[in-house]
Amino acid sequence: MNGTPVLSLLIALPALGAVALMFLPRGRGLLAKQVALGISVLTFLMSLGFLLGFDRGGDTYQFTESYEWIPAFGVHWSLGVDGIGLVLVGLTTVLTPIVIGAAWRDVDPGKGNKRTVKGYFALMLLLEAMAIGVFAATDVFVFYVFFEAMLVPMYFLIGSYGGPQRSYAAVKFLLYSLVGGLLMLAAVVGLFVLSSRAGEGTFLLSELQNLEIGTSTQRWLFLGFFVAFAIKAPMWPVHTWLPDAAAQSTPAGAVLLVGILDKVGTFGMIRYCLTLFPDASKYFAPVIVVLAVIGVLYGALVAIGQTDLQRLVAYTSISHFGFITLGIFAMTSTSQTGSTLYMVNHGFSTAALFLVVGFLASRRGSRLVTDFGGVQKVAPVLAGVFLFAGLSALSLPGLSTFVSEFMVLVGSYSRFSVLTILATLGIVLASLYVLLMYQRTMTGPVSASVETMTDLSVREKLVMAPVIAVILALGFFPGVALDVINPAVTATLDHVEVSDPEPAVAGTSGEESE
Repeated sequence: MNGTPVLSLLIALPALGAVALMFLPRGRGLLAKQVALGISVLTFLMSLGFLLGFDRGGDTYQFTESYEWIPAFGVHWSLGVDGIGLVLVGLTTVLTPIVIGAAWRDVDPGKGNKRTVKGYFALMLLLEAMAIGVFAATDVFVFYVFFEAMLVPMYFLIGSYGGPQRSYAAVKFLLYSLVGGLLMLAAVVGLFVLSSRAGEGTFLLSELQNLEIGTSTQRWLFLGFFVAFAIKAPMWPVHTWLPDAAAQSTPAGAVLLVGILDKVGTFGMIRYCLTLFPDASKYFAPVIVVLAVIGVLYGALVAIGQTDLQRLVAYTSISHFGFITLGIFAMTSTSQTGSTLYMVNHGFSTAALFLVVGFLASRRGSRLVTDFGGVQKVAPVLAGVFLFAGLSALSLPGLSTFVSEFMVLVGSYSRFSVLTILATLGIVLASLYVLLMYQRTMTGPVSASVETMTDLSVREKLVMAPVIAVILALGFFPGVALDVINPAVTATLDHVEVSDPEPAVAGTSGEESE
């Protein structure tokens, strides 16, 4: 089972890079940026070995390693990735160097930042290491450690480098996350106690997923995990921390928050809620699907009325996470595969939007919609990239998000037809908030405040090029990712003992079919 600890090395590389940055002299900001970028690129290149070496017809979990860590409590340093974890590790390692490149001038001297350049980029590398650990952990205790540890770098990225209300946003983010984490900790302890009664106490996912748990106990433990994941996702109605946190973050910080960290919530729903508590997952599925559809519509409606561009993008993400959750708990192979792909596609789509908003704000000194107008006449490349990012957010056919959203809706319709039809209204609303946003900022007469606005620089074009390339590639060739995801989804549904429903016939209701 234990070969070369490649996943441990993948986690260690950015973590050690973060430590190395902190030992650089305080005044060597450029060197800190170069080292951070170099470490993130090396991490990406290392992760390519996983992406290319993953055997699609092999074991569900690959690159596995397991060592006793705390024997007295049955804790193992246990890592491994299936297709779901693999694509999310890939998302993390691809986005991190892009974010570092985009954040090159975020904390340049003279802008009044209280923290150092090296600290800013060290936090990004540390967050990358924690995210890889979360997606690769196959011991519930190790997962919980990484799940909570992610809060630390993100808290400081918001609270030290964010906007004027950064302290409020950072504390709100931390409090919500800690409440969810405490509930999950109680459930983790409960699992260990149950495993101890059945034999030797353990936190290994491979053993806990076969543990016999009474119906009532399973439902309570499920809720302990699910509430933590719903907060992290974020899911309506425990979403209110996200708009503040995203709006007060730097654009790069917002990408890390929404593009990577929030995926831990929906990943956890598949990996832990469904795997550890299959009966409870089926029991609560109808209620969760209702909440997911409310989130789809609520996020889109509120986004339409936003005047702050970064806050607007945050609300669109609440809508998108509703689609992802809908697909997960519809529990069909098509909907869950679509949800997993949606996590990846949303990561790149929201990254494109947040980064372009950051480019606009750095030029204008404002993120308010009313402070722009006619940008496409003075900065046509910037406007074109903004339009492309917006079309990705509304799931235009040919772009990656269309494939995943279509799969979620088709797969969910066979179990929850009425609710899925309601969710499709989110597509219409997405067209409204994206096109209105573009019209108000990019078209019309040139506003006096943007007359001297410059177009994208070479560095900014290099940052956006891979994001655009991935969105196009996964739009036209989604099979590259789907072939990796499908076996893991099939294994999950087999464990939950759920099969795809028979084809719908006239008169089928929106209720869940067995």
